[in-house]
Amino acid sequence: MSEQLSGHDRVPTGLDRNATLSDVLDRMHLQGAVFLRGEYSEAWSYRSPSAADTAALLQPGAPRVALFHVVATGRCWTMLADGQKHWAYEGDVIVLPYGDLHTMGGAQPAEVVDMVTILDMPPWTQMPVVRHGSGGERTDLVCGYLTSDHPLFDPRLRALPPLFVVSPSEAPARGWVQASIDYALAQTSPASQGGLEGPTQVPELLVREVLRIHLASAPQVESGWLQALADPVLAPALAAIHGSPEDRWTVAGLAREANVSVSLLDERFRAVLGLAPIRYLAAWRMHVAGDLLRSTTLGVASVARRVGYESEEAFSRAFKRSTGRSPSTVRRH
Repeated sequence: MSEQLSGHDRVPTGLDRNATLSDVLDRMHLQGAVFLRGEYSEAWSYRSPSAADTAALLQPGAPRVALFHVVATGRCWTMLADGQKHWAYEGDVIVLPYGDLHTMGGAQPAEVVDMVTILDMPPWTQMPVVRHGSGGERTDLVCGYLTSDHPLFDPRLRALPPLFVVSPSEAPARGWVQASIDYALAQTSPASQGGLEGPTQVPELLVREVLRIHLASAPQVESGWLQALADPVLAPALAAIHGSPEDRWTVAGLAREANVSVSLLDERFRAVLGLAPIRYLAAWRMHVAGDLLRSTTLGVASVARRVGYESEEAFSRAFKRSTGRSPSTVRRH
């Protein structure tokens, strides 16, 4: 295979190799709004519309939207098709960057209902409030959506997990999240031609801050990672790793995904990310494992298998070597 493939030997235009994570996130074009309040009482559970139906409902013409849910009070879980529940508590932010169909619920078992059966359909003349459940302990959610053409939100790259929970650990950050949502709710009002309008900068700033926290553990995030998502050589290889971190990837296999030679792929990884492909794979696995340990109840052995380790002991050693903490310590935290 040729070392000089058309378009693959050029650095994509518009990429700033010296840009920091904050620089890239601040320049990212986002557009969205807070659109729903949910008041759920135990026991409760609902199923969202599909990604396409959600986009048609909130942003007609958009192929899909990113969703976020802020837990104002209480606790809840969110689950995708894999059946794994991700738990979130007061002050946490649940993010579904590709708007995938999901189910949410509380601590007690409940019959799952479709959201479209408990939500009034637009046009909305005021902020919709969904009240659902059996009258027990309450969980309040504030929900918003975003659209963006940035590669970070491209479902083919899967640079973000399809579902993750961010817990701002410092009191100022948690307070800022709550104050921002309160402001957005207070300022949202009926639009002149139906629907709702409100301060779009609030959800944009919120999601940027959430992404900063989540991506803090991503490999090489401050030295070209976000820019690498737009690189024609690296993007297919990164998509393969992000989509299936448990697979036994080799440099040759990743080169086939990118349709380039092994030497060219290795060269581009080192030039843009400062890591060999297999070292990036190992670092990405630890990033994914950290998310699973923090927001799910999966055992350490199950987390190990999800990121490509057959041995729990080998995974635990690799995780501690990478993060400085054992998996059990992260789980307790």
